[in-house]
Amino acid sequence: MKQLKKNYGDLSLGEVTVDQCIGGGRDVKCMYYETSLLDAHEGIRFRGFSIPELQAKLPTFKGPAGQGEPVPEALLWLLLTSEIPTIEQTKSVTEELRERSTLPSFVEPLIRSLPKNMHAMTQLNIGLMACQTNSKFAAAYESGVHKSKYWEYSLEDILDVIAKLAPIAALVYRNKFADGKINLDKNQFKGLDYSASFNRMLGYDSPAFDELMRLYLVIHSDHEGGNASAHTTHLVGSTLSDPYLSFASGLNALAGPLHGLANQEVLSWILQLQEKFSKEGKQVNKETITQVIYNFYINYLYP
Repeated sequence: MKQLKKNYGDLSLGEVTVDQCIGGGRDVKCMYYETSLLDAHEGIRFRGFSIPELQAKLPTFKGPAGQGEPVPEALLWLLLTSEIPTIEQTKSVTEELRERSTLPSFVEPLIRSLPKNMHAMTQLNIGLMACQTNSKFAAAYESGVHKSKYWEYSLEDILDVIAKLAPIAALVYRNKFADGKINLDKNQFKGLDYSASFNRMLGYDSPAFDELMRLYLVIHSDHEGGNASAHTTHLVGSTLSDPYLSFASGLNALAGPLHGLANQEVLSWILQLQEKFSKEGKQVNKETITQVIYNFYINYLYP
């Protein structure tokens, strides 16, 4: 970064028009980002690797690369270190996230108290914000830690946020869309990766759905720095708001129909398709729908 600033610090990245300012900075290059790049022709690359390359290189739930979809923990290691992890390193991340997944005691009652007609993203945000009381960065800053140590406490919070998002999201799902029953005892997930653990909390135990969740989380794990949610997270973080507050702000940006809510609309289309098949007398079970979505991602989004 020092070399980049020294050699190119005064280089202009282009002009900014009034329309771009009014439109929220659309297409304005204003952030340096190295962990991922979204190419219009070949899809997304993480640390220079395409999705097919990651499928051939990253460890899977079964262990060696190529035996199923990569696990998100392996990609997390790659994003943080720029190195392809070993199986042992990947398992260490799985264990790390499992240990950090316990929610503060008041979070579950809080989520259960929310109206069922409240949007799931709003509930997710409230649950994550409630966990902010345990922010290690906020506590360290309050105690006067030197700024050279900020990154250490930020990393602690970031790993905690990633670990806690799964049980929070599962709680919201079970409470809003299912019977409300859920077992969040982290000891039940020993031997499972992040994706399979999340699915068990959701109430699903299909191996095919586990594989779909792995693919889904991997390809959505990082999405350049210039999109609305990533930019918002960085912007709020630049004020030294802790990662809980920063990530929650990104969720709010993600909730718009021109960003993450579009994903919900795609899923709604899939459900409508399933209903159409049903009315035509065609039997389509969950396993089939899972396979359709899986094939869609593999063959069309990331060929």
